[in-house]
Amino acid sequence: MSGLMGAATIELESVGKRYRLGEHLGGMTDTREAMTARLFGRRAEVNELWALRDVSLTVDEGEVLGIVGRNGAGKSTFLKVVGGVTTPTVGVSRTRGRIGSLLEIGTGFNDELTGRENTYLSGAILGMRRAEIDRRLDEIVDFAGLAAFMDTPVKRYSSGMYLRLAFAVAAHLEADILLVDEVLAVGDADFRRRCLTKMSEVGASGRTVLFASHNLDALAQLCTRAVWFDEGRITRQGPAVEVVRRYLDSSGVRRREIELDVDGSDDGQTGPARLRRIAVLGDDHTATSTLLAGDHLAIELEVEVIDPTPAVDVAVVLERANGPVLLDENLAGVRGDRPTLERRGRHRLRMTLPPMLTPADYTIGVWLGTAYDDIHFHERILTFTIDGDDPDRSDRLLAIDAGWTSELIDPGGPTDG
Repeated sequence: MSGLMGAATIELESVGKRYRLGEHLGGMTDTREAMTARLFGRRAEVNELWALRDVSLTVDEGEVLGIVGRNGAGKSTFLKVVGGVTTPTVGVSRTRGRIGSLLEIGTGFNDELTGRENTYLSGAILGMRRAEIDRRLDEIVDFAGLAAFMDTPVKRYSSGMYLRLAFAVAAHLEADILLVDEVLAVGDADFRRRCLTKMSEVGASGRTVLFASHNLDALAQLCTRAVWFDEGRITRQGPAVEVVRRYLDSSGVRRREIELDVDGSDDGQTGPARLRRIAVLGDDHTATSTLLAGDHLAIELEVEVIDPTPAVDVAVVLERANGPVLLDENLAGVRGDRPTLERRGRHRLRMTLPPMLTPADYTIGVWLGTAYDDIHFHERILTFTIDGDDPDRSDRLLAIDAGWTSELIDPGGPTDG
């Protein structure tokens, strides 16, 4: 470690990165264009693309920074500039300390060398002595699970083996800054879980982590702060959970006004009561189609009672898409001891659920009726998504805090006498 407690480990000042599209082999994009240009005296058209624009950012030691944005927003270019893989066209990028990066599978590996040789090569590039690498080698091999293959050239590795070793080397060698791109998406569920746990440990140890990912649930849980890139610029930065929510709100994945309004005269509803509106609300109490795992969930209904009828009731049916019914709950309750819809007019109803749904797509159905008659049943009228990752328990339907208690009732061992 470089002993940078309290200091900025990464500083970018007005950084921009320009690529000239079409430049290849003297400015020609391919052989056909090169031949055409030579025959007719034309040069291939060259366009400019600014992958980063006016990026200024400071990252402190020990900070775990998340990076969000659509594909092509500039996230990977930003990491490459920080990691020294590419230089900025304008502006200044400064880093203090050793950098370990996992920006592409096996970044920095030599295919002809063995896993063991590449581990030592990576450590040497970081400026580590052989004795330091010796001290961490067993941890690296154990994490990667490649003890039987460390003396095999990495060109014979599968992509999964390549990735496991590359991450193990980047995370376990004593780098002050760890850069991780979306490459973790190709690992299996158990490996992703272990990688996220390791990155959390790296951050807790006082080292700096930059993590770019489309796994927004993991990013929100792992990172203390996040930056959101759009068209090469930082459009927002702040607490990770807040930035993720704002990003979802604007991305078309999460929309603020997702609701079903069935006020039209041709909605097919007749009878003494009608469903007028349904919406799914997130933690911020606005309508949405996507929530993060761990969010509270509210289902809001508006029901119009046209002809007062004794004991008109409403029920919500929650199903996992292509799966079982998880909930069929009516307003009156199991014992019929809650008020029902007996007064004329428009009623707003809200059912609130704890954060128990696991990542998946869900549908909602709504029933109106009495104990004796069905008035309407709107089957699977609205869909929504819980976004996140549940790698260890992908088969479970609910994540419930069961309120466990523990009590020692027999200490065991020999007794006196």
